[in-house]
Amino acid sequence: MSQKSKLIYEVIDLKKVYGNRPVLQIGRLQFHPGTVYGLIGPVGSGKSTLLKILAGHEKQTDGSMTYEGETFKSGWFGKVTGNESIFLSSSDSLPENKKINQLFSKQFPKKTSTIQSKYFSKGVQKTFWNQPIKSLSPGEKAWISMIQSVEGDPRVLLIDDYGTLLDSGLEYEFRRRLKKMNKELGTTIILAAPTEQHIRKFASVLIHLDNGHIAKIRPGTPKSNTKTYR
Repeated sequence: MSQKSKLIYEVIDLKKVYGNRPVLQIGRLQFHPGTVYGLIGPVGSGKSTLLKILAGHEKQTDGSMTYEGETFKSGWFGKVTGNESIFLSSSDSLPENKKINQLFSKQFPKKTSTIQSKYFSKGVQKTFWNQPIKSLSPGEKAWISMIQSVEGDPRVLLIDDYGTLLDSGLEYEFRRRLKKMNKELGTTIILAAPTEQHIRKFASVLIHLDNGHIAKIRPGTPKSNTKTYR
């Protein structure tokens, strides 16, 4: 089977309901490995919910979602168990009760000192290292989440609210790192944001969501033909 026809995710007749409120209803959606996707839509369009389902953090109410042809396993009380090769970057998921150094020490025990030197050794960022996460501003939390994203080595990287809280310089730097991950490592990347402003600059496919439905799918930037896949 060619890499082009191989699927990393397939969504069929997927529905997600919170209480009596439907938030997602997608007939069919496919994601191919080694591709950068953009999920575009306003608040309430279902972007974050879809990312959580793809990450294995939540389970759909109805329909199916497969990762490499298989569904996620369920544990006690039906709670879904995701895959370790998938990482969801979201500032909302940061542990508020931990300090920044504790967060990176746990996630990257072998490269904690490298991360400190790279991101927390100069200027005001130097003072962040020992700060509790709960004391950070929304923009600072977004910055921490992006460091988690580019310093990890997931097979699939999901990023919520991409670029919305970063200044143009930081967004450009992280975008450069993400493009490198995709080209050199074959990382599948799915980014969510309310507008195309940043995502259209490097996503190959743009998926527009509206009120939980797919409104349109259109091509983004051309894909490189020299990419590796995994």
